This record gives sequence, structure tokens and C-alpha cells, in this order.
Amino acid sequence: MGATNQEKKYNKRIVALSIIIPLAVAVLFGIRIPNVEPLSFLPPIYASVNGVTAIVLIVAFWAIKNKNIVLHERLMKTAILLSAAFLVMYVAYHMTSDSTKFGGEGTIKYVYYFILITHIILSVVVIPFVLITYVRAITKRIEMHKKIARITFPLWLYVAISGVLVYILISPYYS
Repeated sequence: MGATNQEKKYNKRIVALSIIIPLAVAVLFGIRIPNVEPLSFLPPIYASVNGVTAIVLIVAFWAIKNKNIVLHERLMKTAILLSAAFLVMYVAYHMTSDSTKFGGEGTIKYVYYFILITHIILSVVVIPFVLITYVRAITKRIEMHKKIARITFPLWLYVAISGVLVYILISPYYS
């Protein structure tokens, strides 16, 4: 069964957002706002938002497994809002602060960079998955929603958890 007209309309927006969001983050990441106090208080907040997102995703998974569709829908909308809030805070921090260099040595350095690189790559990859999964739910294409959610859920959960791990590993090196 092919995409509905409504879903095709959304698909154009999904493609646009899946390109625009990472590009905007990359561009904004490189811009420093002059004469502004660094927002150095943000990393523990946005790391916590990632942690809460992971918890919300797990509870949403539990809700749908227990056929609590209303709770599942509310939690998934909350997870999307939390991810958007994370992104705004992350960009704001990097527009006002220099990047922190990881100071660890040996095996932990390789662990850190593996988690960081996979986190960054999958945070870009997960965008269209989240949007497609959401659109399939709101357009009532539940079987197709379930199919892609099986991919989206572990990707998104990994991104949320790995974001927390990146913060924990780099936090001793914040100045």
C-alpha cells in the first residue's frame, strides 16, 4: 500500500527538515556571538534533557506494549519536544562557548571518540526516521508506523543515551 496524498505532502517537509536541520546546526556551530557571556551552564541541562528523553522513550515503548495508545502518543510528542529543546540549547551553547577538548588518555579516549562519532552520525540519521514514524502515526498508517518504529526507537534511544555518556565523559574537562 503506497503513501497517501497527505503523507506525500509531509514527505517533502521531512526531506527538507532532514537536510535543513543538520546544515543549520553545522553552520550555527561555527558562529560565535561576540561580546556575549558564555552559556556554560547549559551542558548539564541539555545532557539531562537527553537523559529524560531516553526515559520518555522507554516509558512510551512500555505504554504501547501495554496498549495505552493515548499515553504513548503524549510521550512521543514529549520526546520530540525534548529533542528540539536539546538542539536549541546545544546550538546556543556552542554559539557562545569554545568547544571543550577531551583530555582523557588511553582506552577511554577511543571509547569517548567512538561514542561521540556514532552519536553525531546517528543524531543526523535519526531525524528523518523520527519524522517519518510520526507522520505515519498521525496519518493513521499504523502498520507502516510500527515497521519503521522498530528502527527509529533503538536509533533514537542510542542517540539520547550516548548524548548523556558524551557529557559524562567530557564534563571533567569543562573549564
